[in-house]
Amino acid sequence: MKRLKTALRTPWFWGIVGIFLLLLVNTLKDPAYLAIGVNPTTGLLTGNLLDILRVSAPIILIALGMTFVIATEGIDLSVGSMMAVGGAVAMETLSNIGDPTSVGAMLTAIALAILLAVLLGAVNGVLVAVVGLQPFISTLVMMLAGRGIARVITGGQNTNATNEPFRQLANGQILGLPTSFVLAIVIVLLIALLMRRTALGLMIESIGINPHASRLAGIRPRPILIAVYVLSAGLAAVGGLFSVSEVMTVSVSGTGNQMELDAILAVVIGGTSLAGGKFSIFGSTVGALLIATLNKTVLFLGVPSAATPAFKALVIIALVLLQSERIRSWAFGRKPSARKPSGPERPAVGTGNPVTKEAVA
Repeated sequence: MKRLKTALRTPWFWGIVGIFLLLLVNTLKDPAYLAIGVNPTTGLLTGNLLDILRVSAPIILIALGMTFVIATEGIDLSVGSMMAVGGAVAMETLSNIGDPTSVGAMLTAIALAILLAVLLGAVNGVLVAVVGLQPFISTLVMMLAGRGIARVITGGQNTNATNEPFRQLANGQILGLPTSFVLAIVIVLLIALLMRRTALGLMIESIGINPHASRLAGIRPRPILIAVYVLSAGLAAVGGLFSVSEVMTVSVSGTGNQMELDAILAVVIGGTSLAGGKFSIFGSTVGALLIATLNKTVLFLGVPSAATPAFKALVIIALVLLQSERIRSWAFGRKPSARKPSGPERPAVGTGNPVTKEAVA
């Protein structure tokens, strides 16, 4: 019973509940919705669940990067543009090399895409950590600049290429699971080990909780802030590679469009506060899977495109209400537990406010 109460207070638990409820709705409409079959042409497994896992891979990666940015009390509105930049570099590289079976061409395209995104992410980090711009402003500028860079790279045209090893990133399978999903989970596990087995994760959380007190404790916020924006941009570029490898075409206006909103929703659903501080990698992954399931559900139910945002908003609002302890207390007739009053408001990163006794405490 105690474990159940603990689970009910965990935000990502309600994300898992949301996924099951969406799958249940789809199954009620089509009892064969969860069926897994075999493609007679390719011999690969097919099914709606596999489609959900495949489309969730880019969302998982951008949500993972967004998690660390939000944990530092920031935000990255440029991840969708970084996806477009990564896809544009990859498609242009592969189309110029022209070898449809070259693994070297694939690796070159991946390396160049990540490198450019990392450089742009470093610009974001410098603007926030060194120049002192608000994250919302600096990443908003980079969101616009990133789309412009993608247009320059592709000449303003949708670009396609042919490279079978690169195409397998999204369309191949490993042990029956989509390759992109498996790679995304591997990346999540590696970064989780980095964050939890080293002091990096604690330093990110400490900066989000109180940057001034962290500085007095010997933590240098600037390198860490730059690192989280670099990581966010690099992961977004990989997500863009997964997106374009599915159709082997990059759309400078469509690739990654509004994906930053999905990333932010996934992080919040997973339990990471927009006010910064503690983060949940597993929670963000669950949130990304929920967003992917919701997107597929909208298409499967045939929700009109004009009503799609409202439908998604209703589902997200219902889930967030379930995460609220006060709402659950009202629903089950219990008194909400008393919480300790929150401490004094801490100054935002880069505001230059003087350190007070309350901030150091």
